[in-house]
Amino acid sequence: MKIEPTHFRVIQGLIIVLVTSIGWAGESGRRTLDLNGRWEIADSMSADSIPTAFNHHVIVPGLVNQARPAFPDVDSFDSQELIANRIRKQQLPESARVHTPGISRQERNYFWYRTHFSASKFRANATLRINKAQFGTAVWLNGKPVGEHAGCFTAGIFDLSAAIRWNAKNELLIRIGAHPGVLPASFPAGTDFEKLKWTPGIYDRVSVWFCDDPAIISVQVAPRVGTGEVLVQTRLKNYGIAPRATALRQEVRTWKSGKVVARSPEQQVKLLAGEEKTVEQLIPVPDAHLWSPDDPFLYVVETRTRGDSLETRFGMREFRADAKTGRFYLNGKACYLRGSNITLHRFFEDPSCGDLPWNEKWLRQLLSEIPRSMHWNSFRFCIGPVPEQWLEIADETGLLVQNEFFIWTGAPNWDRNYARHWDVPEMTRQYSEWLRDNWNHPSVAIWDANNETLDPVFGTQIIPAVRSLDLSARPWENSYNAPAEPNDPIEYHPYLYQGSASGNELKFRLSDLEQRSGKAEAWYVPAEPHPILINEYGWVWLNRDGSPTLLTEKLYPLVLGPDSTPDMRFAWNAYVLAAKTEFWRAHRQMAGVLHFVYLTCSYPGVYTSDHFIDVTRLKLDPHFADYLGEAFKPLGVCVNFFQTTITPTADKEFEVLLVNDQDQPTRGDLVLSLENESRRIFSTVSRPFEMGALGETAVAVRLPIPAMAQGKCILKCRAVPAGPRRTEATLCRRWILVK
Repeated sequence: MKIEPTHFRVIQGLIIVLVTSIGWAGESGRRTLDLNGRWEIADSMSADSIPTAFNHHVIVPGLVNQARPAFPDVDSFDSQELIANRIRKQQLPESARVHTPGISRQERNYFWYRTHFSASKFRANATLRINKAQFGTAVWLNGKPVGEHAGCFTAGIFDLSAAIRWNAKNELLIRIGAHPGVLPASFPAGTDFEKLKWTPGIYDRVSVWFCDDPAIISVQVAPRVGTGEVLVQTRLKNYGIAPRATALRQEVRTWKSGKVVARSPEQQVKLLAGEEKTVEQLIPVPDAHLWSPDDPFLYVVETRTRGDSLETRFGMREFRADAKTGRFYLNGKACYLRGSNITLHRFFEDPSCGDLPWNEKWLRQLLSEIPRSMHWNSFRFCIGPVPEQWLEIADETGLLVQNEFFIWTGAPNWDRNYARHWDVPEMTRQYSEWLRDNWNHPSVAIWDANNETLDPVFGTQIIPAVRSLDLSARPWENSYNAPAEPNDPIEYHPYLYQGSASGNELKFRLSDLEQRSGKAEAWYVPAEPHPILINEYGWVWLNRDGSPTLLTEKLYPLVLGPDSTPDMRFAWNAYVLAAKTEFWRAHRQMAGVLHFVYLTCSYPGVYTSDHFIDVTRLKLDPHFADYLGEAFKPLGVCVNFFQTTITPTADKEFEVLLVNDQDQPTRGDLVLSLENESRRIFSTVSRPFEMGALGETAVAVRLPIPAMAQGKCILKCRAVPAGPRRTEATLCRRWILVK
C-alpha cells in the first residue's frame, strides 16, 4: 500500500500518543541542522526536468554566478523596467516594450540545487526553512515534491515530515528560477530601472529543524518601553491527529551574559488535531536596559512547549514618527537619522562582489566600523532585502534600518505606457512574510513599502492589510504615494543637479542653496504635515576609478571642464555632498538625512556608484571619508555661505548654523578662519556657542577678508565643544576664490 501524507500523520499520531502517555516527548526541544555550505547544482530549461547529472557546485548562501565550473550568461536578463527606461531615454524604439517581467538572454530557466543530510531519530515534525532565494522556489525530498514558494525576498518554509527518512540519509533538491521571467509579472521579483544583471541564488541561510507537537510556528516580541514589559506573541500548531495539551513557558535572558531577568507564568494551552492557536503574554522586564545606536543592548526570550523550543533575540526599544513635530522618536526621545543607503541587489552584479556579502569580517567592517567612523546611525536597505546576518549585525552594532521591499516602478509621468499590475493577494502574502521575517530585529525601525513609486494599491490595500501584524507598530513609508496613516513619514529625493544631467547647461549651482529654506518642494508635501525623510540626494556619482557614471557623464565637464582628473572629480564630489549634507541637517526641516549611495555596483555602463576605491578591502575615497565624516557628526556645522568668489573687505558677516543631535546640552567655541591651500591663515575669529539637547542655533560671525588673501582659499569653521562632556570638534569648509 502506498503511504500518503495523511496516512503518515495517522501513524505519527499513534506513535506520539504512546510516547506522551509515558512522559514529556519534547523535553530536548528543537534540534536545528545547518545546511549551509557546498551544494551540487545543475540547470534546465523545463520546470519539471530534474537533471540527471550535477557537474557543478556552489556555496549556500551565495549566488549562482559563483558556481564552479561557471555557467555561461548566468545573470543575463533585461527587465521590463530597464527596457522601459531605455525607451523613455530614446535608446530603444517603442516596439521593444514588453509587459512580461523582461527578456532572458540565457539558455535556461531553472537551476537545481542538491545536497544530502542525515535526519535524527524520529520526531513528529521536520521543517525546512530557506531564508531567501530568487527567483521562486520548489522543493523535493527523496524524490517527493514537498511544496513551492513564490517569494524572492522572504523565507520559504516547507513541511518535510511526510517525505523524510528518519535515522537515514536524505536527498534534498531545491529548484529556483534562473531569472525573474519564470514568475508572473504580477508577482514581486524585483523592479529596478537601472539594474543590468539579475543573478539567481539561494542567498540566505538554509536549515532543517526537528521537533514534536505542539510546534512553535513563530514568536514575535514587541517591547513596551513605557511600562518596562514585552508582549510575546506565540503561534502554536498541533500537526498531529490527536488533541494536545501543553504548558507554554517564556524565559527572558540577557543575550551576552545569559542572565535570567524574567519568566512568564506557565500557561496551559489545548490544541485540537491540526489546530493552530496564537497566544499573547505580557512579561515584565525589571530595570529594562534600553536598546539604542549608542548602546545596542540585546535580550533573548526562550519559548518552550512540551514538544518544541525556540530562542528569539530582541532589543527593548520603540521607534515612532510624529507628524506634529516632524520628528522620529526612539524610546521617547527625538532621534535624527544620519546615514546612507545600501543597494545590495545591485552590488550582487558587481564584478568584485564574489562571496563578500556572506563574509562576516567584511560585513562587520561594512556595517559597524566604517559607519561609526562616519558618524552614521542609520541605513536604508534599498530596493532589495539583505540576508538575515546583515540585520543581526545591525542589531548588535546599533544601526537604525529603513527596510525597503524591492519595488521601484516610478510615476506615470516617467512613461505613460509603462505600468505594473500587481496580484494583490500574492503581494499581501509576501508583505506579511516580510514582516514575520524581520519584526524581531530592533534595528528595523521603518517599513518602506516601495521606492519612488506612485501606485495607490500600496496605501489602500497592501499596507492596511498587513500593518497590524507588527505589534511594535513601526511607521511605514510609502514613497510618492500618500502616507497610509497620519504620522507616517514621506521620502524626499532632492537631486538638485539632475537637470544638468541631460544637457549642456549647468542648471544648478551650489550657491543656489542660499535661496532655499531647507524645506521640501511643495509637490512632495501632502496637505497634512508628516515627518520628511531625505533618503536620497546627490546626483554627483563617480565610478570607483573616478570616471563619471552614465547619469553624470555630462555633469562633470560642465562643473570642472573637459580635462579634469579623477582626483579633482573625487574632491569636488565629496565637497558638494558635504555641503548639501550640512545644509539639509542645519535647517532642521528633515527627520533624517541619508545620502545615496554607500554600497552598490560599479563598472562601465552603470547609472550610479558608491565611494569605495577598493570595495574588497572596504577602502573609501579619502576625500569622501574626510568631508562626509565631518558633515555627519552629531554636532553639525553649516556656514550658510555657498558663493564661489568673494572680494576683500574689512568686515564680512557669515551666518553659521549649528545643530546638536545629542540628548545632552553642548557649548563651546566657534572658530572661523580664512586660509590658503598652503594653510597660511589670513584671519581668524572666535565666538562662543551654546545649544540645548537636540537643539539648534545660529551664530553671526564677522571676519575680515584681507587683500593679501588672493586666489584659492578655504573658509574654515570649527565648532570646538567644551565642558565635562567634551566631544570631538566639527569642521565645515567652503572653497572660495578671493579676488
